[in-house]
Amino acid sequence: MAFLTFKGGVHPYDGKELSKEKPIVDFIPGKELVYPLSQHIGAPARPVVQKGDHVLAGQMIAEAGGFVSAPIHASVSGTVTGIKRVLNNVGNKVDAIIIENDGQYESIPEEKTESLDSLSKEEIERIKADAELHKAEDEAKKKEMDTINGTESKVYGIENALKSAGDKVSEEDKKVVETKIAEVKKVLET
Repeated sequence: MAFLTFKGGVHPYDGKELSKEKPIVDFIPGKELVYPLSQHIGAPARPVVQKGDHVLAGQMIAEAGGFVSAPIHASVSGTVTGIKRVLNNVGNKVDAIIIENDGQYESIPEEKTESLDSLSKEEIERIKADAELHKAEDEAKKKEMDTINGTESKVYGIENALKSAGDKVSEEDKKVVETKIAEVKKVLET
């Protein structure tokens, strides 16, 4: 059975010869690092630091700002020089934490994680009981994430189908679909 595909395919330039024979080198971060608070379709993170604060590598500098959000941690030690609006990778203005790298790379103390073998039966039972307390909440979050992921997938599929259909779909119908897609995306962002 033949594979269904389109003729020619897409073969973008990969630039492999630029690094093919080169050794791996350590990358040293620059003097100023910019941490955008909005890094995905979800809610932007909320800063927990302010101008003038000294931060350590690994320290949380912004907490999750909603259900679909993620905390942000500093990758260097240094001083927060401000929180300002910057252009992100797609050209939107977003808030960002600016850190001046002190070059010391001091990090937060490493948390000791005990081996499961060293836990007593009582400690294991306490951990299990704590997990059971959050089971319903975790299941609700999983259901919500599955719904969000499924919806994003459907939106992506509809956008691609609309593009593929080209002029087979009237401009009027395209506008209706594009309006509905925009409405769904707006709901996903909240």
